[in-house]
Amino acid sequence: MHTNELISARAEIFKALGHPARLTIVEALGKRPHCVCELVEMVSGTQATTSRHLDVLLRAGVLKRRKEGARMIYELALPCLLKAMPCVTEALRRRITRQAALLKPGRTRDHKGQFRQSECRPGRTRRV
Repeated sequence: MHTNELISARAEIFKALGHPARLTIVEALGKRPHCVCELVEMVSGTQATTSRHLDVLLRAGVLKRRKEGARMIYELALPCLLKAMPCVTEALRRRITRQAALLKPGRTRDHKGQFRQSECRPGRTRRV
C-alpha cells in the first residue's frame, strides 16, 4: 500500500474512534462480546444511534459481528487498539499537568517553553 493510502486508511480508523460513544463501545467490547441491546444501555443512546455507531466501527474494520439466534453479537476485530488507551491517558495526564502549572502564581515560561520563576511576584511591582 502506498504511504499516502496507508496514512488515509489509518486516519479512517482514528476517525471512527473519534466519538465518546464509540470509545465506550470499544472499551466494553475489549472485555467481552456484547449484543446491541447491552451496548445501547452502555452508551445511553437509542438503538438507532448505537447501531449507527456500530456501523461506523464495522466499516472501519474495528469491529466484527456474528448472529446468534435473533441477536447480533459484536466483538473487537482489533483488540490491539486497547493498547493505545494507556498512551492516550498519559497524554491527557501530561496536558493537565502543564495546564495546572500555568495556574501556579509566579511561574512563567521562557522562550523555550520551560517554566521559570517570574521576576515579578504577585503584590510586587517591577522597577524600570
